[in-house]
Amino acid sequence: MIQAFISAIDRISLWLGRALAWLTLLMVLVMASVVVLRYGWGHGSVLLQDLVMYCYAAVFLLGAGYALRQDGHVRVDILYRRFTPNGQAWVNLCGTLLFLLPFCAFVVWSSWDYVALSWRIREVSPEPGGIPAVFLLKTAIPAMAIALALQGVAEALRAIQQLRQQPLPPNHPPHPQGEVL
Repeated sequence: MIQAFISAIDRISLWLGRALAWLTLLMVLVMASVVVLRYGWGHGSVLLQDLVMYCYAAVFLLGAGYALRQDGHVRVDILYRRFTPNGQAWVNLCGTLLFLLPFCAFVVWSSWDYVALSWRIREVSPEPGGIPAVFLLKTAIPAMAIALALQGVAEALRAIQQLRQQPLPPNHPPHPQGEVL
C-alpha cells in the first residue's frame, strides 16, 4: 500500500515534469516570435511577453516536485555521498521532515490570502494588452508548495523504507538522475 502511494506520487511528478518540458519548448518558440516581431517587423506584443513570463513561472515553480523526484535539487554533497544508504536515508528523512515540509506549509499559509485576493478581484495584467489572468499566475505559488510537499512525502516514505530495509518501489532507480524525460 505504501509503495502504491509512493508510485502514484512519483507518476504525478513525472507526468508534471514531462508536461513542463513541453511548456519550455512553447516558451522558447514564443520568445523567438517576440524577437522576430520586434526586430523584424517593429511590432511588440505585451501578450506574448506575458505568456513567456507565465510559462517561465510555471516551469520554475511547478517543476520543483519533479526536480526533487529526479534528485535534481541543490544539495551540499560533500558529506552526503560518503554516507551509507541508511545514513543518506536519515539525512533525507530529517531534511524532509524538519525543513522541506515546514517550508511548503509556510508557503501555502503565507500565500493563501495573496492568491485568494487575486482570485476574488480576478486580477489582470497592469499592462495594456497583457494576459488578463494574473490570478492564475499567482496560483502557481501554493501549487508549487503542494506538489513539492507531495513529492517530499514520497521521499520521506522512501527513506523510511530504506531504514526498514524494505525494497524500493518498482521502476525506481537508486539514483533517479539516470531517468530521462
